[in-house]
Amino acid sequence: MMGKRVAVVVGGSVAGLACAHAVAGARWDVVVLEKAAAPATGAGTGAGLGLDPQSMETLARWIPRWSLDDATLPLAVDLVIPRLALRITRPHSRGVLSCHRPQNRTTDSEAKAARTLARDDGFNFRAAHWGDLHRRLHEALPAEVTVLWGHQFLSFETPEDDDTRGGVVATARVLRTGETVEVTGDLLVVADGSTSSIRRRFLPDLKLRYSGYCAWRGVFDFAGKESSDTIVGIRRAYPELGNCLYFDLAYMTHAVLYELPRSRLNWLWYINGPEPELTVIMAGPLFQSPPDTECNLIRSIEQGSSVTMEATDAMVARMRDEAERVWCPELARLVRETAAPFVNVIYDADPPPRLSWAGGRVVLVGDAAHPTTPHGLRSTNMSIMDARTLGRCLARWEKTETTTPARAVAEYEAVRLPVVAAQVLHARRLGRIKQGLPVDDEAEGFDVRTAVEDLMLLLRQRSMPFFSGAPTVDDGGL
Repeated sequence: MMGKRVAVVVGGSVAGLACAHAVAGARWDVVVLEKAAAPATGAGTGAGLGLDPQSMETLARWIPRWSLDDATLPLAVDLVIPRLALRITRPHSRGVLSCHRPQNRTTDSEAKAARTLARDDGFNFRAAHWGDLHRRLHEALPAEVTVLWGHQFLSFETPEDDDTRGGVVATARVLRTGETVEVTGDLLVVADGSTSSIRRRFLPDLKLRYSGYCAWRGVFDFAGKESSDTIVGIRRAYPELGNCLYFDLAYMTHAVLYELPRSRLNWLWYINGPEPELTVIMAGPLFQSPPDTECNLIRSIEQGSSVTMEATDAMVARMRDEAERVWCPELARLVRETAAPFVNVIYDADPPPRLSWAGGRVVLVGDAAHPTTPHGLRSTNMSIMDARTLGRCLARWEKTETTTPARAVAEYEAVRLPVVAAQVLHARRLGRIKQGLPVDDEAEGFDVRTAVEDLMLLLRQRSMPFFSGAPTVDDGGL
């Protein structure tokens, strides 16, 4: 009798751990290869994210005591507000992601007061912190899952003369010792992020596409500061925090604000500009700014479909000064008082033509499969649904497969590929609209000052394809 099948998952981020849960639920053993030396502790890693109802339902099946009250906060309302603000640019002479003041500027405080462009009171997402979600996924892994921390994936083979057990051999380096090890399995699940080396092997011409803008990000911890002027002010300016996903739109820029569990506020500020120059060295990818700036090399890491850069003190100081010129005083103060803000360079990729190779023995999931911009809150949600669908397809076909999981993987691809393709392209379009960049071959981009009602409706998250739920395999209750 054939023993349990083994899936080798490359990558131990949210997508990889979600797949570990789902595939173990299909009665497979799972080995996860992750280059990080150990799981992150606390919630210091990453920033905020939004979870849709489908993801919340799925996570509740994997994570015991996944409590709506303690793990997440409601985002019941999707609210888009216009602000009269500056035009944002990135002149090379002043360093990365800087802004400059134009000839004309609106400074009247009443002009910056909120009016609603679009509102959806049935949004029904939940806000979570990436670090919290990753920790809970890791802590709840079943016994069938082994995570090999400190193992850097190097390569894989799918031997042509392989028998029915061991259709994939993955090679990894143990970073602590430098030794090389092999892990044999029946299926290679590729969850190594948007810069996936495995995807490049099969799709060498599918390149990451720079979105045309970067984002400053920060998480403000106000534990013990609930009565401070900063928090009192921000709650006055944004009275539905804790229940609302706020979008502030200005001319050719926009900001995002929402509350996270345990007294934290998550904010983003998107700024148009040329693509930063990225160079890859042995230590990993680095951001290289123009040579006439003071920040020649800034260490960066991949996170989702972006490169996350450590900003210099000078960059942060300029950004904080510009926030006071662009946004309402309450948001500008929050930005100024946030410790360690960082920069995401935003990328996506055209939808891939397929998600599996090697006769169904290699399958892509998460950002490795479909790098996306963050504007539809899709990255984490798509990863969770990829995992759920793959797990159920493997379970459905388990009793009929005698060699490879090809039929299960083909079904996964047929279910997920149309969904992720539509959502990636919509998120791309939504981001360009909010940033005032041309879409659909138009000469001019969206102007918040003159927007018409029909276009305003497109600003809502509800305009995302499959917003009410992505198709799933008929699973009888998964």
